[in-house]
Amino acid sequence: MNNISIALCGDILISRRIPELMPEGLLTISRELEKYECRFGNLETTIRKNEGYPEAFPGGTYTSADPLCLKDLKRLGFNLFNTANNHAMDYSHDGLLATLEYLDNEKIPHAGTGKNLSEASMPTFFECQNGRVALIGVTSSFHDSYLAGPQNQEMQGRPGVAPLRHKAIYELDEDNYNALARIAEATGINNYHDQARKEGYLPTTDNLKFGTFDFAKGKNNEVHTTPLEADEVRTLNVVKDSRLQADVVIVSIHSHQFRGKDKKNVPEFISLFAKKCIDAGADIVACHGPHVMRGIERYGKGVIFHGLGNFILQLETRKMVGEEEYIKAGTSRYTCSGFGGLVKLRSKDGRVGLMADRAAWRSFFAGVTVSDGHMEIELYPIELSKGYNGGTPAISEDISIIEEIRTMSSLMGTTIEINYANKRGYTRI
Repeated sequence: MNNISIALCGDILISRRIPELMPEGLLTISRELEKYECRFGNLETTIRKNEGYPEAFPGGTYTSADPLCLKDLKRLGFNLFNTANNHAMDYSHDGLLATLEYLDNEKIPHAGTGKNLSEASMPTFFECQNGRVALIGVTSSFHDSYLAGPQNQEMQGRPGVAPLRHKAIYELDEDNYNALARIAEATGINNYHDQARKEGYLPTTDNLKFGTFDFAKGKNNEVHTTPLEADEVRTLNVVKDSRLQADVVIVSIHSHQFRGKDKKNVPEFISLFAKKCIDAGADIVACHGPHVMRGIERYGKGVIFHGLGNFILQLETRKMVGEEEYIKAGTSRYTCSGFGGLVKLRSKDGRVGLMADRAAWRSFFAGVTVSDGHMEIELYPIELSKGYNGGTPAISEDISIIEEIRTMSSLMGTTIEINYANKRGYTRI
């Protein structure tokens, strides 16, 4: 196989136009992206004019961007998107369908959402000069109402995301287990669910239930997470079939979950699922969602980017959002100046949240060249500009970004070499 080149970028949470005359930082990024034929990112927003209604359970905040922003992203270089993420349904089904229509109008391949579960689970293909790239998209971060629904011979499906749900079992030592059992009995927290199980609406379980959580006896106090079998089997079958139709297979996973108390720790179920994807035939697993960088793991004949970080992060600029967003912050549109005032309020004047998190503004993108079963990977450090006109990337001179990736990757058995002269990281799979 001749060279197939792919740029992998993280979360693109865009809310405003890119200037016709791009800032120098974006111009440099664009030139670097253009070195790669296929240019991937996670489109983490609804593309709409006025379509859709504010969802009762938005993905943290209501995100949206004008369809002209897609033209800007194409101009920047992007030509392949994942759409399965926690903001896909911010404006309900009509907002999602509008996003898909605008992407199709711009002829940008996309994966991860659709008019039903089958369509959301399908791969999309990008035709390169020297081969074909398949993209499959799933997300583990979403409200239950976001689920794409299956269809049958009698009923149409439901628009939504391709899900990667997971099961969590909390293991407790005997003392804590017995204490929790007493609390459950004293409070009656399980009464409703126990009755639902008696009536057959919920499955029975041997574990101790505490509300919707599962607890088991063990020697330690820890949590174990595993992918939900139905979602795993469905996705792996798509990966296997894509392997028969494409030269390079990419699985995109959007996940906010983490292990322990540090967002940089990969959750157990994501690690298990990513490796199974490569076993099934994927070459690249591209993870994003926690808004921080994570390590790169070589596994089998493939590579797992556990956290691509942010690429565009424009949380603080929007024309309007649903009233629930104001209510959640303890105010209303009638008493607040508008979205700018809302952001000022909920971020405590920029002191809390992602705007105040230094890790959210340090990131990278990866250039991958696939040839004859091998991958050459180049890592580009980037920093996002801050402030109300910020959130866009520029190539960074801060080599500590690559050093941080190297440290996290070494714990996963992957060696990253650094060229200090050009401030890039390199590895070969």
